[in-house]
Amino acid sequence: MGYLEEKQRQLDMRYLRMASIWAENSYCVRRKVGALIVKDKMIISDGYNGTPSGFENVCEDDEGHTKPYVLHAEANAITKVAKSANNCDGSTLYITAAPCIECSKLIIQAGIRRVVYSEDYRSEEGLNLLRRVGIECVQYELNEK
Repeated sequence: MGYLEEKQRQLDMRYLRMASIWAENSYCVRRKVGALIVKDKMIISDGYNGTPSGFENVCEDDEGHTKPYVLHAEANAITKVAKSANNCDGSTLYITAAPCIECSKLIIQAGIRRVVYSEDYRSEEGLNLLRRVGIECVQYELNEK
């Protein structure tokens, strides 16, 4: 690995660790996911999985199933950018879990060009869709040095 590739890997790991810390804000019990959107080496948005604004901070029903209106971390981060004067064109999304297919559609439409994630999602459909349109997808384990 060359100097520039190693420098990028180190930067990716830092942002991924930050996304992991941001996931701690989630009220979800089953799985806490965090996301950061970085453009030109600046964090332009963040998100974690949880209920929409104005809802109670309870993500699971009495049987432990995720409520259908819970938003994924990347959807929260992307919609936060939509409410700002910024945009995601050419940015990188750092997320603690690979995106689902629905979030992958949002990633494509938002103009995000790169996705760095840590954990696998239960389906690879989202990653396959991203790769199909040329979005770079990189996986790192958070415990890597």
